[in-house]
Amino acid sequence: MQREKILIVDDSEMNRAILTEMLEEDFDILEAEDGYSAVAILQRRVDISLVLLDIVMPGMDGFGVLEIMNREHWMEDIPVIMVSAESGTEQVKRAYKMGVTDFIMRPFDMFIVRRRVMNTIMLYAKQKRLINMVNDQIYEKEQRSNMMIEILGHIVEFRNGESGLHIHNVRRYTDFLLRDLQNRTDKYPLTEEEISLIVTASALHDIGKIAIDDKILNKPGRLTDEEFKIMKTHAEIGAQMLDSIVAYRDSRLVQMAYKISRWHHERYDGRGYPDGLKGDEIPIAAQVVALADVFDALTSERVYKAAYSREKAAQMILDGQCGTFNPLLLECLADGGLAMENAKNEAVGEPLRQQEVRSFAELILRSKSNGSSMSERALRLLDYERMKYNFFASKAEEIQFEYTENPSILVISPWGAEKLGVEEIISSPGKDEKLKRVIGTENWEKICQWLQDTTPENPEISGRLILQTGEGDSVFQVILRSVWSSDTPPGYEGAIGKAWISEPAQTD
Repeated sequence: MQREKILIVDDSEMNRAILTEMLEEDFDILEAEDGYSAVAILQRRVDISLVLLDIVMPGMDGFGVLEIMNREHWMEDIPVIMVSAESGTEQVKRAYKMGVTDFIMRPFDMFIVRRRVMNTIMLYAKQKRLINMVNDQIYEKEQRSNMMIEILGHIVEFRNGESGLHIHNVRRYTDFLLRDLQNRTDKYPLTEEEISLIVTASALHDIGKIAIDDKILNKPGRLTDEEFKIMKTHAEIGAQMLDSIVAYRDSRLVQMAYKISRWHHERYDGRGYPDGLKGDEIPIAAQVVALADVFDALTSERVYKAAYSREKAAQMILDGQCGTFNPLLLECLADGGLAMENAKNEAVGEPLRQQEVRSFAELILRSKSNGSSMSERALRLLDYERMKYNFFASKAEEIQFEYTENPSILVISPWGAEKLGVEEIISSPGKDEKLKRVIGTENWEKICQWLQDTTPENPEISGRLILQTGEGDSVFQVILRSVWSSDTPPGYEGAIGKAWISEPAQTD
């Protein structure tokens, strides 16, 4: 198994040697003698799990390295522990404000160094798993929302006698036009999330047609003036329907759908409906969906007409036969009509793209409040949780433990570690000779087999083991629960469990 990598940054060769000797048994060590060398290594390496960073160095000091790490967003993935003989309150505050996870003072205490390094690496491993969980939950929620929006859109299509592809096509044309527009001008700056929001909301552009009589919706011939007047009300009705959803009125998706539903029949020259908006008084989202809607209507068969070719439809729009549109959007149509047609067969990005969701999750997990970083608070919570379960474990005389697969670390409750005569934190437990002597090769293989027999559906397993303690051999009852990721298929991430003496071992 690949070991975690730690970068030690210190201008003192002696300090680097001491830290290396303390940690090299469990980690691969990289060294940098100054801030410039550290930045150079961080630029090349993406597999560093932790940085031990000295504050006082010639040239670029530790705070200079932190500034660059923050600017390049490296600290989002790489935790930093500051190392210094300086204990001034202002320096400590400044370091924490810049995102440092923890502090280690010189002269070094081996137990403290190893404990804080292990804690920090475990914390970030847990945080990454939490980010993935948040990512999956948000993505799943967005998928369900998008599915319901698609269903509502297709209900309108069904009543309108359309092929069922209109919503599909409008979404893809909208996505194409927005991205082409972004490449042409900075006039309408949109983030990836905003583009996805507009594309998703475009499916509800005709939601108001639910309230229009079928005879008008599906009339094969030209509508009378009175019928057309009724048909035009669908824009206002759709907006009213969305605004009446009190529980979700303030959500960005509903607000975007409101704008598109109400104003996708406005015209750039101000002669549209229902409000007669002109030019950029019309939200760009509604402008783009309006063009996508007209282009698909022209190139698709309807009860009242045959489908026009892509070239004919584009020319009709450019000639002004179908209303007036933003000149920039007409450029997109003129240059990209074929690509728009091909977009029918292309997949639009997810409702909220994975990158945006991950950024959002990381923002939540690393947000700052009252001048204290999330990592600082998380460490305090981690210490509190450890104190709590250690207390209960000792009172119940149980050996409680937690194992993570990546990084490979076994954490044993203090009472349990003392009972077994092993360390509380063991890196790469499968290679730890002291642990293997206490547990025994046969028992170790049995535990591994138990875990292999678990599945995400049936993660718990129990059994008995004979273990050595300071009081001789004892029979322990063991309960294990494997931990799995939310990936498809799920991946094994580790295990938690506890053991207690059920009876003394039988002796000859």
